[in-house]
Amino acid sequence: MDDRLSTLSQLDQRSRSVFQRLVESYLDSGDPVGSRSISRILPTSLSPASIRNVMSDLEALGLIYAPHTSAGRMPTEAGLRLFVDGLLEVGDLTDAEQAHIEAQIAAERKHRNIEEVLTEATNMLSGLSQCAGVVLTPKVNMRLKHIEFVALEPTKAMVILVGEDGSVENRVLDLPPGLPPSTLVEASNYINSKMAGRTIVELQNLIRTEIDHKSVELDALTQKVVEAGLATWSNDEGGNEKSLIVRGRSNLLEDLTELEDLERIRHLFDDLENKRELIRLLGLAESGEGVRIFIGSENKLFSMSGSSLIISPYRDSQQKVVGVLGVIGPTRLNYARIIPMVDYTARVIGRFLT
Repeated sequence: MDDRLSTLSQLDQRSRSVFQRLVESYLDSGDPVGSRSISRILPTSLSPASIRNVMSDLEALGLIYAPHTSAGRMPTEAGLRLFVDGLLEVGDLTDAEQAHIEAQIAAERKHRNIEEVLTEATNMLSGLSQCAGVVLTPKVNMRLKHIEFVALEPTKAMVILVGEDGSVENRVLDLPPGLPPSTLVEASNYINSKMAGRTIVELQNLIRTEIDHKSVELDALTQKVVEAGLATWSNDEGGNEKSLIVRGRSNLLEDLTELEDLERIRHLFDDLENKRELIRLLGLAESGEGVRIFIGSENKLFSMSGSSLIISPYRDSQQKVVGVLGVIGPTRLNYARIIPMVDYTARVIGRFLT
């Protein structure tokens, strides 16, 4: 950040004005911007020759470049970062836009569990931004209401988990041969007596402590069933407790005009399939405040596809960060519109989690 602010301080008012109009015009059209185009949109009168001199200085600073000979100029990734950090004017969403986001989420929240609400929020962000929407959410953060062990066959049982939000999940559990049916009933009763709105992780910690301190009045076989039943929710995908939702990939295929654009999107699709790296990248936002923006090669995941990621954490009723949501798209994004959109959606999701 300090280096970018240092670069910005090197620009006089005229250079800043030319640079800002050039980037804004590029983000709007996606085309290289020439000196004559800039001269028509500058608030002060400046000849195309003077603008070309300024553009030459900006190019020397690594902020803009010419994609083709005799073409106009486009911002580099460094230029886009400087623009976003120092010159971008981010406004607020209109009352109508805020109401639309709240209504969409409220409508889903009435009838669905939180993961389905987050999926619909991802679809909504994708549609509003015309990018791909992403959400990273814990798999085990829901508050629990009831658990039941149901025998399927002599060596298998189904573990049914009901959340306070009305969600229902189930897993299949292997059982030792000859297990009495009363053991499943006893395991269900014991866990339900300890549940009291706890999450899976909280319940696991409580029961593990009781077992370690030998304060559980259960036989050894029932203890094993209890532990194995709860463990089925923390062992998914090798112990990864994050669930990744991506929607709206098709939006990224619109307005492709050149073969290099298609190749860039192919790389981006490959990146989106690399869920482990994407989860790690989204996890970086969980330790920060507010919206975070990653542009192009600033992160290794998108170094080939030249894409931007705009994400914001959302919080639960204890103001603890429990997930991240945002959008992925080309570096030519409408940052001024999408940044407040992502920020507001994250805050609305946080309110509904309470």
